[in-house]
Amino acid sequence: MLIAIIADTHLPRGTRRLPAACVERIATADLLLHAGDFTTLAVLRELEAIGPPLAGVHGNVDSGELRRLLPAERIIEAGGASIAMTHDAGPRAGRLERMRRRFGDRADALVFGHSHLPLHERAEDGFQIFNPGSPTERRRAPRHTMGLAIAEGGDLRFELVAADTV
Repeated sequence: MLIAIIADTHLPRGTRRLPAACVERIATADLLLHAGDFTTLAVLRELEAIGPPLAGVHGNVDSGELRRLLPAERIIEAGGASIAMTHDAGPRAGRLERMRRRFGDRADALVFGHSHLPLHERAEDGFQIFNPGSPTERRRAPRHTMGLAIAEGGDLRFELVAADTV
């Protein structure tokens, strides 16, 4: 199962849009995960229209309507693996161990956003945390990014990719 992963899209803002390469990757995925900060319900609906089923959580800048519709955290099953999702995984220091304690007995990995900084870490026991960065608002990151994951037989392999190149 191919999973496209995005967060912190912060749309709409001026003429900003998802890069065409990002949309193309989403369209070919079996599932889309969004780790919050869509901003409005209309953005959620636009992402759903791209094609694959979407699982998301709300972020700190999302509208009240989105906060009522989407949970703050959730766990989804994909390709035999359990993936937890939340928007803000807290401070960088100790994050992997803190999230492993919080979700590790219920999930194989955590997908999160908020910082706009791409990150992939793995604990000794195999639990992983993954932040795809942002395809639209890179802040201090060197590029606009998104994530891809392959979930097969309970195994999860994450990959960070530039959102504006195929």
